[in-house]
Amino acid sequence: MLFDYNLRNYHLRLILYTTALSIIGIMAIRSASSQDASVAVKQIIGVVVSVTICIIISMIDYHWFNRFSWAIYGVCIAFLILVLIRGRSTNGATRWLKVGPISIQPSEFVKIGLILFMAWYLAKYMDTLNRSVTILRIAALAGLPLILVYLQPNLSTTIIIAVVIFSMLFAAGLSYRWILGTLAFGLPSISALLYLALHGLIPFLKQYQAERILARFFNSDNQYADLNRQQNNSIMAIGSGKLTGKGLFNNTLASVKNGNFLSEERTDFIFAIIGEELGFIGCSVVILLYAFLVFECLWIGAHAKDVEGRIIATGMAALIAFQSFANIAVATGIFPNTGLPLPFISSGLTSLMSMFIGVGIILNIGLQKDTEEQ
Repeated sequence: MLFDYNLRNYHLRLILYTTALSIIGIMAIRSASSQDASVAVKQIIGVVVSVTICIIISMIDYHWFNRFSWAIYGVCIAFLILVLIRGRSTNGATRWLKVGPISIQPSEFVKIGLILFMAWYLAKYMDTLNRSVTILRIAALAGLPLILVYLQPNLSTTIIIAVVIFSMLFAAGLSYRWILGTLAFGLPSISALLYLALHGLIPFLKQYQAERILARFFNSDNQYADLNRQQNNSIMAIGSGKLTGKGLFNNTLASVKNGNFLSEERTDFIFAIIGEELGFIGCSVVILLYAFLVFECLWIGAHAKDVEGRIIATGMAALIAFQSFANIAVATGIFPNTGLPLPFISSGLTSLMSMFIGVGIILNIGLQKDTEEQ
């Protein structure tokens, strides 16, 4: 026993899955950076620090965060506002804060902060969850950070956070009347938005965002061919890897990576590097690791000692599942280009650390599983 926990309940598999994904990421990042050792060393240090923080957090009772629920929400809002005021702009987007020698992307930590806050709030008001007034309060609380993230602009992260919150609402017991009503309103609305986007009539959608959607689904080989070039090159790279790939760190000229046909190959299109160098087998291993990781989070949530633990685990599972799916979907041409990192694999210490913090909280939920299951 340690801190009143039975360490036999420690889900070491979560550490193994995430570490395996991180090791694959380190190898892919080094290859994508022309074997620049300094880039790989930076990622290795990030993984070591993140795993250490993950293990420390796994020993902190997740109920302890309840004392600071509103503070966590307030800090999330404050950082998002600070980004809009003093953030560093790159390629027309303001998403980063400079803190001394390092840059952080607050929206990555906001994902975890909102999971903790919304889980506490949903558990507290679960008995009245399906009342209109409660739904309106939740919509207001979720809407503020969503708007602030969207204004960066960061549509992809806005969608990810929205999906996570909807998943948590479902886990909390949202009535099917609300779910079906939302679908009945939402599906026609999406069709209408696509029609309006075709005619440039959506004022709140940035031009490049609309063009990315249109480039993927309409006239992809004609009017918007230039916007599809990155994804077409990514698909070509993955396909060229065939079954076993061309090998890590290969120097062959017949390579999309070595020919510099990809941009953001260490972040947004890291899966293309994995596909080209490790082939179908490597891609399958990565996808299976994500599947095991998501299943483990859901299993821990199903055996959590209380509703709050179940909702947190569901939110984290949804975050990992949808963000990894979205990144891979972009690399394989299913989704428009979104600019999302691949969890635990893409270069970027902010994303890496925030994901490991989330996993640490899930590990603690597993340590305190329902006593009837022990």
